[in-house]
Amino acid sequence: MAKRPSAKAARDYPAIDHDALNKRFSRIALLLQGGGALGAYQAGVYEALADAGIAPNCVTGVSIGAINGAIIAGNPPQDRIARLRQFWEGVTALPWAMPMEWEQAFAQGDALRTMFSQYNSTLTAAAGVPGFFKPRVPPPWLEPPGKLEATSYYDTTPLRSTLEGLIDFDRINAEDELSIGAVNVRSGNFVYFTPATHRITVDHVMASGALPPGFPAVEIDGEHYWDGGLVSNTPLQFIFDTDPQESTLAFQVDLWSARGRFPRTMREVATRQKEIQYSSRTRAGVTWLKQMHTLQRAIDELLPLLPPELRQSAAAQALDEVGDPHVYNIVELIYRPRNYEGDNKDFEFSRLTMEEHWKAGMNDTRRTLRHPEIFQHPDGGDGILTFDITSDGRD
Repeated sequence: MAKRPSAKAARDYPAIDHDALNKRFSRIALLLQGGGALGAYQAGVYEALADAGIAPNCVTGVSIGAINGAIIAGNPPQDRIARLRQFWEGVTALPWAMPMEWEQAFAQGDALRTMFSQYNSTLTAAAGVPGFFKPRVPPPWLEPPGKLEATSYYDTTPLRSTLEGLIDFDRINAEDELSIGAVNVRSGNFVYFTPATHRITVDHVMASGALPPGFPAVEIDGEHYWDGGLVSNTPLQFIFDTDPQESTLAFQVDLWSARGRFPRTMREVATRQKEIQYSSRTRAGVTWLKQMHTLQRAIDELLPLLPPELRQSAAAQALDEVGDPHVYNIVELIYRPRNYEGDNKDFEFSRLTMEEHWKAGMNDTRRTLRHPEIFQHPDGGDGILTFDITSDGRD
């Protein structure tokens, strides 16, 4: 539920009626997409929400979104930003990094910044990321078939230790606020792990981020799982599929933009391919969900008008399970890449870039929260309001 903002936050945001907010929306959801190093943007979003006194009671993530989500849900509110900061400063403590002031001085202008980005991402691919992953030695093609070491380029054992030191899994399982998306390697089916269906452990978080062929699958209860982003990188539909339904204010934090310009170079082709693939066609998904929810609300309104004999029929009972009178406000926070960021932006783990992503998340969220309409019930018949500051904002 929403909490009272700090005195500092009161200077940064217009007044938010938290009592009214909690009455309108029993569920405040934070939906976190996958995107590797871009995930620092999500940490900035969460810090801005916390500063404004908005505390999600439903956190759903895929890949790096699952890692951020588990850190948030696995710590008391007063420790969450510090734990996020600890994670992101840890994985950007690159042994080859220049001092921060040198990085800032060197990376001036798009051309130099592109070189800086390529330099860091190349070394990341070669040497790994501290506290996250390291190259396999010997490499996987020298391992016998059937061994786990033969199925990925990197060893993610360092991530296991990092997460175990940052996350209280007893808290996650007691609070039942976290959902993690992954895909079953054998069946190809997407699955959400929640405390209602599983006892969440570090394995579930790592499974959600096990993107092949870089990272190995993670075994859970005799099955192996890969990164959920292979099937759906945006956990939006989860809030419509959960039972029971609740009126929801959802902050959907996307690290890949579905919209983009036509590419002019091979590097831009690779970048645009990733954006289309990992954005999971979020706008098309929202359009489809609006159409479905219009039908759900119509069913909910029409069923009470049926004669009693029809109201008790099997067909009416089946429709009753489909109807949904609740409302959904979807606030889209989408990372907009800089001109110098290419197809390597998801594994560019420099401290300078991480700080920029974090700050961008904070700024986008602060600008968004200045629009009180995001907290109002939708007027349309579909019962869904969507808000994206880049197209709807008036700053």
